Amino acid sequence: MKVLIYSAKDYEIPYMEKANKGKHKLTFITEALSSDTAIKAVGYDAVSIFSGDEACFLTIEKLHGFGVKYITLRSTGYDNVNLRAAARSNIKVANVPAYSPYAIAEHAVSLLLALNRKLIESNRRVEHFNFDQNHLIGMDLNGKTVGVIGTGRIGSVLTKIMHGFGCKILGFDLEINDDLVKKYGVDYVSLEQLCSNSDIISIHVPLTSETHQLIDERLIEFMKPGMFLINTARGGIVNTEHVINGLKKGIIGALGIDVYENERGIFFKDRSLEIPNDDMLTKLIAMPNVIITGHHAYLTKEALTNIAETTIYNLDCWNNGTELENEIPLSVEKV
Repeated sequence: MKVLIYSAKDYEIPYMEKANKGKHKLTFITEALSSDTAIKAVGYDAVSIFSGDEACFLTIEKLHGFGVKYITLRSTGYDNVNLRAAARSNIKVANVPAYSPYAIAEHAVSLLLALNRKLIESNRRVEHFNFDQNHLIGMDLNGKTVGVIGTGRIGSVLTKIMHGFGCKILGFDLEINDDLVKKYGVDYVSLEQLCSNSDIISIHVPLTSETHQLIDERLIEFMKPGMFLINTARGGIVNTEHVINGLKKGIIGALGIDVYENERGIFFKDRSLEIPNDDMLTKLIAMPNVIITGHHAYLTKEALTNIAETTIYNLDCWNNGTELENEIPLSVEKV
């Protein structure tokens, strides 16, 4: 099968080539998929895309016209794919449902620890031989209440880690995970109760029509003053403007994000010579109680291996005409 890999990063190519073992003809390009770059897929059977690519209605119509039959995502989320258009064009879509929940959960905890213990500021001072300790006070995590929004694979790992710190865990999900209740004493509550009682909130739900801008000014008003908010899921789950207002009011005491609602077209590239014209991102970067990482929570050796192997597995199944459990039902509505 001839496959065009959009948004290919230098670090992931060796993993993809190792997993492929020469079975498929892979072509790697750095450009992201869009309606403008879809033409590059002429002559290919399949394309592989990442979360920053845009498979909108027009793009998929073009891919269909160019003969593309398959789209395999190198990510779990597929909110960037218009599934209705894919169904109309008879293009099959698959994802990587679970590449490494540990990578994401551990990154979320890293953001929390860095914010809590003021590690960025402390390191910045030491680089200038400034060993003053004023304004570096954090808090013990032991005994604090952590609200986990979404207790699936990633949220479950986050729960296990925070339980290890001695935290009380509040959970919110459509389904109660009985295993988490038994092992870690998770107390499932309403979203409003979770916001009202949590010292720390970590988001681990997919982006859907129900979760789009879930964290808004209404929920922020329920939050404990000075709470920590962590988001390693999808940027669109929070209303960034409302979160900035929450930071200014002191309701949100610290914010750690690996994702940003307007990240498409900004993240995954060096923008230092062309600073993006994005007022909200500029405001967040300027705030001392905010840490932003550029959607790299997934970047572990184990995750990259799993992503590559699952991507090739998806292609193998399509090529061999075998059943593929990772295929996304095309009746699912896109946000």
